[in-house]
Amino acid sequence: MLTRRRTGAGALAAGAALAFVGVAAAPSAHAAGGVSCPPGSSWDPTQHRCVITIVVPGPPGPTPTPPPTPGPPGKKPPPNSKEKCVNNATGKTIPCTYGGAWWSPDKQCYVSVAKPQPPKSDAIWGGHTAGTVYQCDMITSRFFFWSQTQPGGPKAPPDPVALAREATAAMDLKAITIGIVPRNARGSVGLVGMPQWMWVKSPAPNTWGPITKSASAAGYTVTATGKVDHIVWNMGDGQQISCANKGTPYYDAAGKSKSPTCGHDMYTKQGTYTVTATSYWVINWSGIGQSGTIPVTTTRTTTIRIGEAQVLTQ
Repeated sequence: MLTRRRTGAGALAAGAALAFVGVAAAPSAHAAGGVSCPPGSSWDPTQHRCVITIVVPGPPGPTPTPPPTPGPPGKKPPPNSKEKCVNNATGKTIPCTYGGAWWSPDKQCYVSVAKPQPPKSDAIWGGHTAGTVYQCDMITSRFFFWSQTQPGGPKAPPDPVALAREATAAMDLKAITIGIVPRNARGSVGLVGMPQWMWVKSPAPNTWGPITKSASAAGYTVTATGKVDHIVWNMGDGQQISCANKGTPYYDAAGKSKSPTCGHDMYTKQGTYTVTATSYWVINWSGIGQSGTIPVTTTRTTTIRIGEAQVLTQ
């Protein structure tokens, strides 16, 4: 007679065994006392029975995490020391590449080609026959996904010069309001041989500086600060006066004296003159690990009249 029993700790444990025990009905292997056991069984002297043991697999244990896999042999993001990758979960900057894998800002993990590729019958393919299965490694976990094209790596930072120009445009720079004697007004006439005073009238951040603006894109920022370096005054008589200051406004007590900061000695002939003030701006910018300078010019003109003293008194 054959009997059946379970062995091991518990009714069903991982690696438990099913044992069929009993006395053989047909002779096969001879045991002690002249008893024969059926094929595939053995005599258990402690129970005085023939025993057949079948191993029953237990539930699967935890899957060990394999070591990092080499990255794909083809396209990879080019190394760039200026790239910055951020783990959104911690807010910390991390390396953009790790071994052969690259950081995916969208998936927030290190991506590489799964090796070996699973068979096309695997559910991970989702019925696709083209494309590639990739693995996504996080700090404590790993998952796999299918993609028709290679997932992008860290995006290159924007062009800092383009952002600097954008910041400069935001300054809305304007030409100065011209201050000069004689003024461009009805009845205002200067005299031949008399000096002219030139100055920046009502200077503002966007007409003289300093003025600071920033521009951002893709998490990067460039900051630019601009101010006028100097003004070139074209006096209309062939003379150009360069002034690295705002000039001094004329006051009546100054009389026939010359401007202490920015002036024109005199006109030698009577007539109408077009005066042009060209401001030369210097825009210093920095950001994304770079810095530079952008030159900008703004221009304004006015008209003044110069007459002879004897003509004016007639």
